[in-house]
Amino acid sequence: MTRTKFFILLCVFICISSIASADEWTQNKFDSRRAITNNSNPPERLKPLHELMPLTSNEGIIRRVKISGDIKAIALTFDMCELDTRTTGCDMNVINFLREKRIPATLFMGGKWMRTHSERVKQIMNESIFEIGNHNWSHGNCALLSPEGLNAQILWTQAEYELIREEAGIDSGDAVPLLFRLPYGRSSENALKIIAELGLRVIQWDVAAEAGDNTNLNRAKSNAKRVAKMTRPGSILLFHANLVPKGTVNLLREVVNILENDGYIFVSVSELLRMGEPETVRDGYFTSPKDNYMLDKKFGIDGTGRRTRFTGKP
Repeated sequence: MTRTKFFILLCVFICISSIASADEWTQNKFDSRRAITNNSNPPERLKPLHELMPLTSNEGIIRRVKISGDIKAIALTFDMCELDTRTTGCDMNVINFLREKRIPATLFMGGKWMRTHSERVKQIMNESIFEIGNHNWSHGNCALLSPEGLNAQILWTQAEYELIREEAGIDSGDAVPLLFRLPYGRSSENALKIIAELGLRVIQWDVAAEAGDNTNLNRAKSNAKRVAKMTRPGSILLFHANLVPKGTVNLLREVVNILENDGYIFVSVSELLRMGEPETVRDGYFTSPKDNYMLDKKFGIDGTGRRTRFTGKP
């Protein structure tokens, strides 16, 4: 084989490999909402092999970080979750936008959602720009769950994360998530105590980015301006990447464009925490205290979609 032919074949192989790699990340029918049959069974093991040390103090709920100096750093966060009674999707348009722009982001995943989309989770685990946090097993409302139910919601998620890492053969990174996000932003003093004892820091947000359907580009641009006005150095922004709500990628593109032009940089939540002092509250909310209490009765008896209480018993 001549050197020229070898070079041509090598280029073709590289191109094919690149296309295949890109196709692996393309949105497909299995990423759609309810495309995969619901499975309400517990994970293969109910507790993680790796248990975190309890936190030395119960700092509460972190809404943002106070950064000293003139660094305009913020954290983009995305909830990826589903109820006990149904499956949701995986918004690969959001994930691929972040990958293409190389924007670090923290993804708070429910354990049941991880199992539904385990192949996607494996891909995400291998991407250095992504940090994964715990978002309860099936979106249980921490203000309503029993202590036993809350422990199970958290530990089942930690265990599922481990199981997927093991299946993917991933050795690097954290053995289990270190950060926790409250479903519905709801909590209680007793819940905060339990979460701290399990070694997780609670991450809220100070900017709830999404406001309904953003499939309309003009609406997305208008909403992006609203989000940008609320954002300041040290902000933590809330988005979703489970196709609930719709059109998130349109809003995300506009928000990133505005904030980049304004000199902001994007970091993971863990990196943001290293840059300053957390600003905390004792009761979580979206934009004003108690604005999420109305959700307590909307999604089942304890937020999981169930009519009977989630107890954590298989």
